[in-house]
Amino acid sequence: MTCSYHPAPPLWSLGLPVRLVRPMAEATPDGYANELRREILRSEIQRVRVLAVILVALLGVTLCAVNFLPGLIHSMFHQGLAWWLPLAGIGPFALYEVVVLFALRWRASHDRDFPRYARFGNAFIETSMPSVLIFALAHHMAPEAVFGYWPPLLYFVFVLLSTLRLDFWLSLWTGAVAAVQQFLLVLLFVPLELFSDVPEHSLLYNLSRSIVLLGCGVIAGIVAGSLRRQFEKSVAAAVARDRVTNMFGQHVSPAVVDRLLASHSDPPSELREVCVLFLDIRGFTAMTRKRPADETVALLNDFFAEMIEIVDRSNGIINKFLGDGFLAIFGAPLDDPKAAVNALAAAHGMLEAVERWNKTRPDKTLRVGIGIHLGKAVTGTVGSPQRKEYTVIGDTVNLAARLEQLTKETGSQLLVSSAVHLATTGADGATDLGPLPIRGYDEEVRVWKVV
Repeated sequence: MTCSYHPAPPLWSLGLPVRLVRPMAEATPDGYANELRREILRSEIQRVRVLAVILVALLGVTLCAVNFLPGLIHSMFHQGLAWWLPLAGIGPFALYEVVVLFALRWRASHDRDFPRYARFGNAFIETSMPSVLIFALAHHMAPEAVFGYWPPLLYFVFVLLSTLRLDFWLSLWTGAVAAVQQFLLVLLFVPLELFSDVPEHSLLYNLSRSIVLLGCGVIAGIVAGSLRRQFEKSVAAAVARDRVTNMFGQHVSPAVVDRLLASHSDPPSELREVCVLFLDIRGFTAMTRKRPADETVALLNDFFAEMIEIVDRSNGIINKFLGDGFLAIFGAPLDDPKAAVNALAAAHGMLEAVERWNKTRPDKTLRVGIGIHLGKAVTGTVGSPQRKEYTVIGDTVNLAARLEQLTKETGSQLLVSSAVHLATTGADGATDLGPLPIRGYDEEVRVWKVV
């Protein structure tokens, strides 16, 4: 941490963020809308992919039937079917879905939305496929039989898959297109009567089929709306958690994150009592000269992993990583009446962890210095809507940092202020070093050495 301390006022005393934080774009209203838009586009890609697979499979089955089952085809169609008819009827729609799939993937890779008017046009084209098949087959078999064959059932496939559009109106539009087109084809090919002894020629009979299709569109729209609301809740929860993670860093325990999320607001800017702990690895800069960069980073990651777990257990948060050290806070952003006790317990846990570390890694032994102070500090979030950080500002932070530096001069591993000593009812094993001069302070400060 040799780069963190200078004779000039430290960065944290000015309230300036020391660590870089990743952008908080997803926590802004625009970021929320963009993430929801991406989720909807991904759902649309899934819908088109499923539809493309269905149409390609249907094309293959019908081609095989027409070309390899001539007896069956002639028994159903009085003049048979040309071998190319499935290609002409289904092929263009299958190709269309493949093209749409690639177009959607391209737009997703460039973070571009699929325009709403294009979605309605796409729904119209897709839902017209059964109509084209019905129109073609009506010239090869009795029209009444065509509407009892499988092509009209494809309308339901398109209506069902429209739920993945996550848009009530698009599902309703799909059902309406299917209902209107089917009824228009009935009017074109079937002689209808208002009341007829033959159900297939009854107006009400055929109209009821279209009404069912329209009703399915309404139901699909309701389901799509429900799915969209679930997406919105999931995205909102992810954005909220991302907001907390961006503000406090990824080194915040899940329990703290959950409690912060429950508040539904950013921590207020206020003057509050906090306990600040600084830890620094002694001589680490010299160690880095003898080790490759990747080995240095791996060593820090392994060491900090243990330290983070200890801080989490003690209800604290690591506010900043400062090269080969860190700043931990107890009592903020969440109240903790035992902030000093927990900070001291965390320090003891860290020293014990260092001792175990050195026993198991004799070739990577580490020495640390820890300083703890309890007092008033200004806490709050600083930055912009795109980049924020929770920070603590004030003399309490500075004194804790000075105490950590003082461990070098006193040959100590852990130094605490009188405020911490009193709050912990006389820390066990503490030795009064008396008033000591502290850089940056006019008066001497009473310091306690904890073994």
